[in-house]
Amino acid sequence: MTLKVRRVITGHDANGKAVVQIDEVVSKLKEGRPGAMVAPIWTTEGFPVNNDGQDDAATRQVGTTLAGGTILRVVEFSPGVQSRNHRTDSIDYAIIMSGEIDMEMDGAMIRLKAGDVLVQRGTIHNWINNGPGPCVIAFALIDGKPVTAGGKVLNAVG
Repeated sequence: MTLKVRRVITGHDANGKAVVQIDEVVSKLKEGRPGAMVAPIWTTEGFPVNNDGQDDAATRQVGTTLAGGTILRVVEFSPGVQSRNHRTDSIDYAIIMSGEIDMEMDGAMIRLKAGDVLVQRGTIHNWINNGPGPCVIAFALIDGKPVTAGGKVLNAVG
């Protein structure tokens, strides 16, 4: 894995002046599943979001999503990444930063490539990298209600 993500986090000093609080290449990468390296960027809890404080919200322990909050992360999927069919109780904005990846949904496949933007609305899906190189995707995950379709509640799974 070669994932290198620079994150620049702003805030305020004691006098209310806008400042850069963090400017670094993310070093605390996590393996989300075999072949998927995750760079945590930021999280929030509650709405509206509270922008006060000095804590590094990327260090908060979270799962795939955060109840009542948001998660921003960058994920690098290696070729041949292990399958993980899943659905989240969230709306997810995904921006393909580099490479290509296939997204499988109930047997249908769609190819996404660098520059594409996806809005994932609680659908069950899987990321499959069939290409020769890594694919890097930025994800913003925002807490949502479980989807109801066909008279059934489709809860988070996987």
